[in-house]
Amino acid sequence: MKVLLAVFLPALLVVLFTRVTYSLYVGTGLTIALFIGSMIKGYTEEWYIILIDVISIGVGFIYARQMVKKFR
Repeated sequence: MKVLLAVFLPALLVVLFTRVTYSLYVGTGLTIALFIGSMIKGYTEEWYIILIDVISIGVGFIYARQMVKKFR
């Protein structure tokens, strides 16, 4: 279950925050802040979950960048 959430949730958060704030970098920054908070709190203990989260944030960033280009 953690792997499935790690694949989809960070990318969706980047897109959602970018859509709400109208800023790609603010949306990505908020997602990274939540990711770091979950690491500090101890929800992500395994290294492969952290790696999947980072890759998912990258994929979400690329998709959100295309979405922002479409808006402008």
